[in-house]
Amino acid sequence: MVLEIFRKPKYVTVRPETARDSEKRDIPEGLWVKCTRCNEILYTKELEKNFKVCQKCNFHFRLGARERIRMTLDEGSFKEYDNELTTVNPLNFPNYSEKVAAAQEATGLKEAVVTGEGTIDGFPVVVGIMDSHFIMGSMGSVVGEKIARSIERAIEKKLPVIIFSTSGGARMQEGILSLMQMAKTAAALAKLDEAGLLFVSVLTDPTTGGVTASFASLGDVIIAEPGALIGFTGPRVIEQTIRQKLPEGFQRAEFMRQHGMVDMIVNRPQMKETLAKILSLHKR
Repeated sequence: MVLEIFRKPKYVTVRPETARDSEKRDIPEGLWVKCTRCNEILYTKELEKNFKVCQKCNFHFRLGARERIRMTLDEGSFKEYDNELTTVNPLNFPNYSEKVAAAQEATGLKEAVVTGEGTIDGFPVVVGIMDSHFIMGSMGSVVGEKIARSIERAIEKKLPVIIFSTSGGARMQEGILSLMQMAKTAAALAKLDEAGLLFVSVLTDPTTGGVTASFASLGDVIIAEPGALIGFTGPRVIEQTIRQKLPEGFQRAEFMRQHGMVDMIVNRPQMKETLAKILSLHKR
């Protein structure tokens, strides 16, 4: 009995007051985000101030088309082209219309690319900005048509073209109609070149498939964001096909720069300044 008095309890249960339970404050969602590469916990507002680039490891988070426009073009200068164009289901592919509708609702976009004209540090330019959040930026008939039309408008107005690419490749739900966009966009760029106008291609993560095999690789100047995956077929498919281990960093922007496929790698905070410098040199 005496021993029981002096024995310490193994644990103590603290019961909060009932009033405090009802006064619990909810922590708003979206205040913090974890870096995909280094697992650093980042404050969302600070991340946005740094152009959605991790301050610890320089990982570039993927951007939506509207975010890219705000970061790249002069405020209030953007005028959109062909916003009325929408995708149909030419092959009656099962559930394709529903998938497009879901992507439109989730992103607020009609398609995986936004085109238009604006200025960068006062230099007028035609831009095309792809969005990987819309069916992985896949290139269907409307994407190819919008890009081709924007290039044609640039020729009419004698303006340079900048396209930010991000894509998983051609859109399989549209079959051969999707693959035709490779030739269509390349032909439009050939006319741009004949007119003596500049085309700057900016490759972001990921740029693969038919987009890489067409307009994305045809720039007079090809820029990549750090760490961007760039290639026609993904590294895992290549490894399984050739049954060989690929080099470290294969198909990443830095690897492509070393092997002459990319002219320069530019961090996102310096992208607008770099593009303005290229535009100023071309204007001379």
